[in-house]
Amino acid sequence: MDFLELVKKRQSVRGYLDKPVEREKIERCLEAARLAPSACNSQPWKFVVIDETDLKNKAAAATGSKLISINRFSAQAPVLVLVISERQKPGAQFGSLLKNRQMKMIDIGIAAEHFCLQAAEEGLGTCMMGWFSHRKINKLLQIPKGKRVELIISAGYASSDQIRTKKRKPLDEIRSFNKY
Repeated sequence: MDFLELVKKRQSVRGYLDKPVEREKIERCLEAARLAPSACNSQPWKFVVIDETDLKNKAAAATGSKLISINRFSAQAPVLVLVISERQKPGAQFGSLLKNRQMKMIDIGIAAEHFCLQAAEEGLGTCMMGWFSHRKINKLLQIPKGKRVELIISAGYASSDQIRTKKRKPLDEIRSFNKY
């Protein structure tokens, strides 16, 4: 598939079929994420795949609350993937501190999008979620103290194959050459 076609195909999916995802497809998505670039090649991430139904449903329940139903769709997804930040190499830590820039978060964002783009290539839908109960997720999945779940990615077969029109700013509004 042409890369721009793939980028246009990749969208946040909030409705999933009740169909299991082949583990080989998830493995290829993880391989794409593993190959993502990172500052000083730190690879400051770990992925925890939840594909056991009862555990996945408990994790999905931690992505919302009675008051906030923003991620209710996550219960439909057959797979949830936690993206956990890990330690950076000293050079990347120093660079982050020196430049006041969270290189680790940039790296995790790149790896997560690599995962999602490969998922789109595999015919899967995904949605990255940053809203969830860290306390509940940490307890449920035995995340060690000092580790932080940064994102949860839902994955599965989309309930609709319709590709929504992307509402983005025109190119002229977001780019310039040689000066601001």
